[in-house]
Amino acid sequence: MSYSVDKTEDEWRKELGEEQYAVLRQAATERAWTGELLDEERAGLYTCGACNAELFKSGTKFDSGCGWPSFYESIRPDAVELIEDTSLGMVRTEVRCANCGSHLGHVFPDGFGTPTGDRYCMNSIALNFTPDAS
Repeated sequence: MSYSVDKTEDEWRKELGEEQYAVLRQAATERAWTGELLDEERAGLYTCGACNAELFKSGTKFDSGCGWPSFYESIRPDAVELIEDTSLGMVRTEVRCANCGSHLGHVFPDGFGTPTGDRYCMNSIALNFTPDAS
């Protein structure tokens, strides 16, 4: 797929810290319950940690109990790219930023009690958060 933001891996390495690079560009996963955005409850906007594209509104965030920030839908269907992931011997759906192709996390059909039934399980380190102006 072609992305609006197209950089070499060397360029990404220079812009992102080591941990961010591992998650966003190499599809690593941060440890559960360690992300700084897990307990974020303020109103605001979540954007891609690599390119700052808009991804999720705070109103779609919910406590799924999984240890990572969870959302029931993206800001727009075309804001994220969904890709089949069989890397751990199981079938999952990887979520990438549609603007730059960076790995954000995975989406699962177990968002029980949400309007969509989905749980976008995102890495905190893959996201930026901007609170609404008060």
